[in-house]
Amino acid sequence: MNTAAVESETLSPASDRHTSSKAHGKHKNHGSSRVRSSTTAHRAWTGLRYVLLVFFSVLVLTPLYALLVTSFKRPSEYSQSTAWKLPSTWSVEGWQSAWHVLAPALGRSLVLAVVAAVLSAVLGSLNGYIFAKWKFPGSHVIFVLFLFGMFIPYQAIMIPLSGMMLDVQASAPWFAGIPTLILVHIVYGIPICTLIFRNYYATAVPTEIIEAARVDGANTFSTYNRVVLPVSVPGFIVTLIWQFTSAWNDFIFALFLTNQNNGPVTFGLNALASGQNPNYPQIMAGVLVASLPTLIVYIALGKYFVSGLMSGSVK
Repeated sequence: MNTAAVESETLSPASDRHTSSKAHGKHKNHGSSRVRSSTTAHRAWTGLRYVLLVFFSVLVLTPLYALLVTSFKRPSEYSQSTAWKLPSTWSVEGWQSAWHVLAPALGRSLVLAVVAAVLSAVLGSLNGYIFAKWKFPGSHVIFVLFLFGMFIPYQAIMIPLSGMMLDVQASAPWFAGIPTLILVHIVYGIPICTLIFRNYYATAVPTEIIEAARVDGANTFSTYNRVVLPVSVPGFIVTLIWQFTSAWNDFIFALFLTNQNNGPVTFGLNALASGQNPNYPQIMAGVLVASLPTLIVYIALGKYFVSGLMSGSVK
């Protein structure tokens, strides 16, 4: 009996090792199955995302396909039943006629967008610098009043604004057309540009640098020119793209304050699309021509636009 007990005690370590190895094997198999299920779920989610991406891409690009295909058709070939079909004979007649009609308005729009974007960005930068780094009595109230300009509907001020501009143009005829739109877009662009620059300077420009410049004897504008302006490139990229797009795509101001002879490309495009018998290839080509400048701007500077928006978001 003692011999049996000794044998049992001798065999028990081997039995424990066998049981432990079986438990470890089960745990390993369970861990492997969890990894496989996690990998499968990740692959399924990745595939679903790609499917959704393709679906929404097709949804967004479908109107562009219709525009592009129709612009290369002859006027006699277009109909609603063949709108999605490729042209039987490719023609650039619509592009040529659209360019002939819109070329003067494209030049006027380019002047409007560039001048309005640059001036409103510069003024917004100066305002943002003052509100962010030079506190004075009532600065917060004045800043809030600046922001109110962003929330005033254009339609609410259009009639008094057009009356005021007509009075100005009566004494200064040269001010009609694009100069009027430049002034309006500068004034209405200042609030959003001021907000963007104020937030950017408040977070991206340390106050200690401004104070050090004051100690060295620099005044307000010297500090701006030598210290703040060199680090303002991200803010300028954001505001320039924003204001360029806003001025280029504007129609309501152009409708009230200009006419077909001195208005921007949006007004010319509206005139191109009007009439009893519209030339659809010409209209579609005109839409594409009018959209190219903003498309080029976003393709060239889109990544800088996003980085500029994020650069002033955190300290």
